[in-house]
Amino acid sequence: MKRRTLLAAALASTPVLAQPRPIRFIVPYPAGGALDVMARALAEQVKISLGPVVVENRPGAGGNIGADAVAKAAPDGMAIVMGAVATHAINPWLYSRIPYDALRDFTPITRVAQVPNVLVMNVDVAQRLGIGSVPDWCASPRPTLAS
Repeated sequence: MKRRTLLAAALASTPVLAQPRPIRFIVPYPAGGALDVMARALAEQVKISLGPVVVENRPGAGGNIGADAVAKAAPDGMAIVMGAVATHAINPWLYSRIPYDALRDFTPITRVAQVPNVLVMNVDVAQRLGIGSVPDWCASPRPTLAS
């Protein structure tokens, strides 16, 4: 048997080791935003221990499209959503119907970052309605467009 034929036969019978399937970090917002930057930095750090990680942006509907993609993904741990307050706390109250259950369809892994939020309103409106604090705002009658 010729050397090339023997080598070809050996290579053909040797199983090819499959590349591990990459973990998908789904960012439910457009590329370039804070969550996207955070996901890319995290993906870079964990690839050594977890293998390949691909960041995939799935923006739309206030984050619902990306979160829903992970909720409907195979439950094998290979799709992870970079969720946010909006996707898991605000949207269930904001939208009358969202395609996922924020509590049942996800398992929390860890908090990646903490971002402070600020509640502000127009000074003139606050003075006119007597609002100087969050309890004042909660107790105040809801202004209408005519207010």
